[in-house]
Amino acid sequence: MSDLRELYQEVILDHNKAPRHFGVLPKHTHMAHGHNPLCGDKFNVFVQVESEKISDISFEGSGCAISKASASLMTELLLGKSVEEAKKAFTAFHALVTTEMDQPVSAEGLGKLAVFSGVREFPARVKCAMLAWRTLDAALNERKEDVTTE
Repeated sequence: MSDLRELYQEVILDHNKAPRHFGVLPKHTHMAHGHNPLCGDKFNVFVQVESEKISDISFEGSGCAISKASASLMTELLLGKSVEEAKKAFTAFHALVTTEMDQPVSAEGLGKLAVFSGVREFPARVKCAMLAWRTLDAALNERKEDVTTE
């Protein structure tokens, strides 16, 4: 378990310090704004979908290390995937961070995002980890209202 915690910290710190795909995506077909009023995290997620594939994806905004790292890793995972694969990844990630600690959970297909399984121990941090994902879901489903974690 100690190795997983160390990897968790390393991945979170790396993606917080140098987030991938960070910034406004000028050419996008889908966009949504998300906000976690409890801790002040705010992100916009931009997605360019062509022929049902995510040809480009980015995010911008500010938030805690967990929310920023989750967004960064999400963009890395989903670039080049189909919209259907992105929706399946959303479901898998949600299960990863919300399943009770005494229950087994699969991180299959989530790559480095598997380190977020430890977030389950801290329910208040689940909202941080899920913010970018909920915002992505709203963008892909073309919901116009802002996403909130409350």
